Amino acid sequence: MPHTVSLEWRDGRSAAVEVRAAETVIDATERAGVGVPFGCLYGVCATCTGRLLEGDLVHVERPRGLKPRHRQDGYVLLCVAEPRSDCRVEVGAEIQADLVPNPWK
Repeated sequence: MPHTVSLEWRDGRSAAVEVRAAETVIDATERAGVGVPFGCLYGVCATCTGRLLEGDLVHVERPRGLKPRHRQDGYVLLCVAEPRSDCRVEVGAEIQADLVPNPWK
């Protein structure tokens, strides 16, 4: 059963993609022509990090680019994540930057 994933950028842009059964969010964004950053497609580089705002996403591969505390805080790797419900996800390059503590803040 397909699910709709609403993607939200911090600059106010948004898009929605339909994610088919057994399809990752990144695969759906590529199919729909929606530009979301990604790199390795194996859950290692964390370039595709998003933050789950609402709904249920599961990692179908181990999200090696995320620490347990990141997963607890709602971060997901969209290259290895499949929705189990309709979802809202914050996306964009700055989401990956949130994973690294900034001592200057």
